Amino acid sequence: MRPQEKAESRAAQQPEALRDPYEIRPEDRVEPPATLRGALRRIGPGMILAASIVGSGELIATTTLGAEVGYTALWIILLSCFIKPVIQAELGRYTIATGETGLEGFNHFPGPRLRVNWIVWAWAVMVLCTLLQVGAMFGGVAQVLNLLVTAIPVNVWVVFLMILTLGILLGGGYERIERLAMVKVGLFTMLTFLAALLVFRQPQYFSWSALLRGLKPQLPGTGLTTAVAVFGITGVGATELFMYPYWCVEKGYARYAGRRQETEEWKRRAAGWVRVMHVDILASMVIYTVATVAFYVLGAGVLHGMGVVPAANDMIKVLSNIYTQTLGPWSLWLFYAGAIATLYGTIFAATAANSRLFADMFRLMGFFAPGDYRRRVAYRNFFVVFLIVISVILYYALESPVLMVKAGGIAQAVMLPVIGVASLYLRHRRLPPGIAPSTWVTVLLWVSAIVILLYVVVAIRYSYI
Repeated sequence: MRPQEKAESRAAQQPEALRDPYEIRPEDRVEPPATLRGALRRIGPGMILAASIVGSGELIATTTLGAEVGYTALWIILLSCFIKPVIQAELGRYTIATGETGLEGFNHFPGPRLRVNWIVWAWAVMVLCTLLQVGAMFGGVAQVLNLLVTAIPVNVWVVFLMILTLGILLGGGYERIERLAMVKVGLFTMLTFLAALLVFRQPQYFSWSALLRGLKPQLPGTGLTTAVAVFGITGVGATELFMYPYWCVEKGYARYAGRRQETEEWKRRAAGWVRVMHVDILASMVIYTVATVAFYVLGAGVLHGMGVVPAANDMIKVLSNIYTQTLGPWSLWLFYAGAIATLYGTIFAATAANSRLFADMFRLMGFFAPGDYRRRVAYRNFFVVFLIVISVILYYALESPVLMVKAGGIAQAVMLPVIGVASLYLRHRRLPPGIAPSTWVTVLLWVSAIVILLYVVVAIRYSYI
């Protein structure tokens, strides 16, 4: 058996619940695949991210923006999908190169501290705001289930979903989450892409001139608040940028590279796993960009053409038109199934990630030792319960999924410039020189951070004047 196979065999034989993915041991070092086919077999973190991305942002916020402004904001969707992966890649590179988690890296940033620094606290506040989105997804799935089984009220379905989610997530490790994410991402993306293609053949909902006008960078006259929210959620949102380094750790990219050493062997191995990570990011970007554009086209074409906008109690009924008006009335049940998979899958992926980050935040605050994996899992499980229960309470308090998604999206949008600046700091002050990106990638990183800052500042300013 080759050394790479031996390392993977040892990891596979150890029970997942006892294996500490955050511990970098010499025996876990694995040579990176040398071919694209080999790299594709190693992707996974991006698929979990795509499962989190293709959810409330796409099904609710993106289609709502399209319904409000038509094709005018298409450029915002494309910008959101294409500009943020540069920052995502550099955060992943930093984790592979240093072995530090995402929050641990951000915790180096200068500024006020209360056990941890202000960026970590800002992340925590943002996540608490985005629980509005998770609550909205509970409500969205419950609305669908209520349409299927009308005898059971929406609020009862929410309680059922809460109990089911807790049962799946408590104690769940990376492999389980990755498998469910793969299924969820593939199901609804293909169906929605097919529906979007059919819009092109329906002149009452689509014209090439309107689509091309949507590529012109201009803020829509209405729906600016939604546009800010959509930029924060779609593509790699602020929460996903914080999540991605953790999935890279749990997938094994950092362990396989090994602990940092000033040797050519380590630099070569680390650079190889960074390349695998780039393939992972590119594959997920293709998936969520196709899905996001498809949802937007359906919202801008079908819903805007019909003159309807999703609202609190009729959200699912309005959104179902994106299938029934393109695929036909028979597709209503497909939409219901896809909506359940999309929204519930995002609850699953987002909670799994955020519980890990909160556990890591408490480690950084000194509540348990870095190597105490059992305590880490205990904290993770506590935050699974905390995040799910608070999300459900927020839904009961507001019962307006569209408004809740917009609020969570705005919180993410405000956080994006902070992440951009912090990523520049990590690139220039903390990243080991031996694995630094090329000059053109560094330029792209700067451009991405500046563009994100300008968009968020300008869009928020015009939203409230």
